[in-house]
Amino acid sequence: MSGILEGKKILITGVLMESSIAFHAAKLAQEQGAEIILTAFPRPSLTERIAKKLPAPVKVLELDVSNAEQLAGIADQVRAELGDRLDGVLHSIGFAPQDALGGNFLDTPWESVATAMHVSAYSLKSLTMALLPLMTEGGSVVGLTFDAQVAWPQYDWMGPAKAALEATNRYLARYLGERDIRCNLISAGPLGSMAAKSIPGFPQLASTWDVRSPLKWDLSDPEPAGRGIVALLSDWFPKTTGEIIHVDGGLHAIGA
Repeated sequence: MSGILEGKKILITGVLMESSIAFHAAKLAQEQGAEIILTAFPRPSLTERIAKKLPAPVKVLELDVSNAEQLAGIADQVRAELGDRLDGVLHSIGFAPQDALGGNFLDTPWESVATAMHVSAYSLKSLTMALLPLMTEGGSVVGLTFDAQVAWPQYDWMGPAKAALEATNRYLARYLGERDIRCNLISAGPLGSMAAKSIPGFPQLASTWDVRSPLKWDLSDPEPAGRGIVALLSDWFPKTTGEIIHVDGGLHAIGA
């Protein structure tokens, strides 16, 4: 029986560690029949080492999503590896300077806020547009968010950045629907990834899941989020766009 991504060509960003959601999405995508390519920044060599743990060899391209010159050349680089068609994109990118996190919300300067917004939200649009010339037969763009409906402790300016990401996703869905391109987000619960560990006070934030999540949540298991990503990249959600699919044990649905 063929996998749900059989014959698909997928670009995946954000593979930093074996514990990252993007790594598990890449692994599952290959197991489900996809041909994938990875992008990495700032250390492609790190991603190349991690990529050796995937089921099949994969090319890693350097891409800084805040660099207009690199974005302008990414489609040609992907074309050289995968051919003239791309079926899906995983945007697993987020960053905020340390002074934008950890209780510094009221004192964070605009320069740091601008960096968080550019890398974490605007890049969904810029990456999608850079790859649009290859998505000639439609396809699926999937991003990762962390529930922006509430103000989480210590998360600070990443909260507004994720809210901007969620709005950007809806507008991409609006404008790219005529090209048969679906744009959706996975809202995952907290995981012990490199990104999470960079957030001061992360254990306090994550402890909420111990007492409120209807389904038992495992901080060390990124696979459920990876499965959600692969499902959205597949043809099994053919008329779903502008959506946020929660893979958080159900906590988003439970009151305080």
